[in-house]
Amino acid sequence: MRRHVMKMTAAVLLPSLLLYGCGISKREERAELPDDESNRLIVYNWGEYIDPETIEMFKEETGYDVIYDVFETNEIMYPKVAADPSQYDVICPSDYMIAKMAGEGLLAELDMDDMPQAKKNIGEDYWKMSRDFDPENKYSVPYCWGTVGILYNSKLIDEELDSWESLWDPKYNDDILMQDSVRDLFMVALKKLGYSLNSTDIDELEEAKELLIQQKPLVQAYVVDEVRDKMIAGESAIGVIYSGEAEYTREENEDLVYSIPKEGTNVWIDSWVVTKDSRHKKAAKEWIDFMCRPDIALMNFEYIYYSTPNVGAMELMDEETRANEVLFPDLSKYSGLEAYKYLGKDTDRLYYNLWKEIKSA
Repeated sequence: MRRHVMKMTAAVLLPSLLLYGCGISKREERAELPDDESNRLIVYNWGEYIDPETIEMFKEETGYDVIYDVFETNEIMYPKVAADPSQYDVICPSDYMIAKMAGEGLLAELDMDDMPQAKKNIGEDYWKMSRDFDPENKYSVPYCWGTVGILYNSKLIDEELDSWESLWDPKYNDDILMQDSVRDLFMVALKKLGYSLNSTDIDELEEAKELLIQQKPLVQAYVVDEVRDKMIAGESAIGVIYSGEAEYTREENEDLVYSIPKEGTNVWIDSWVVTKDSRHKKAAKEWIDFMCRPDIALMNFEYIYYSTPNVGAMELMDEETRANEVLFPDLSKYSGLEAYKYLGKDTDRLYYNLWKEIKSA
């Protein structure tokens, strides 16, 4: 669904079937794992969302044998974990999914005293943001964060775009890219209408649906990762995009501009969690704490280009990077910023059914 900034060649990417440290399959390896005495750790993360060198460093420093697996969306990850929470130890879900998993008893409570690097280096603002989905900060440790906004080509568009309204402007017919994601798609329409992106009101959602159907003839394509390539190549003038991917595209095409709309948007956080049935909880907490070390957090930031909540890592950055308003915006300048919340199975089904109506219109 998101966060796949492919900055490296295939030779150094993290394919989902790669097992770090040996050549047999993960299924075979897991079947042979002993109980808690094992020195292994099984990690489940987004694709291309970590510097592979940090995994090797963790292995060398701790002696743990790390089995690393990847997923493409929260929705692909969730049923695998729900079916057997013991098959993974540490996972990196998004905000609303953390709330869902915690509510279903799939996550272990974390004692921050066991993770001094996390306690010391994660900024208070990010702990506060996390309380939207983890009210007592007891299940998750922030890893990366960002915003969703508008990316536009200043050579093709001669005005500043600071509103979701521009995505309904007829003069941009067939030049608009929308995210092919239920919540992100509805977020744009709901924010344009002045509603919460976590709305459960049927009338508001119907209004958002009709607005998106109205917009549909103007849309060139509903995309996920393709938004990067199309915007870099100048094949589209406007796209809805995640901030980390926006910064990557701006490095490839200096004509691209990223904007956080004045009506507000989604501010998301992906965080490390430990499964309740993890067989290697000690190793899982050591992994999280290691990833919160400033030097390690900086390596991962420089590899994936998504904003880090690690203030220690930010102190190691040059001034130009810290001042980058795409990666580190002053959120106090914006209104209507919200994290996604888990809305329950019935509302999830409602969103999905309305989304199908949009697609078939």
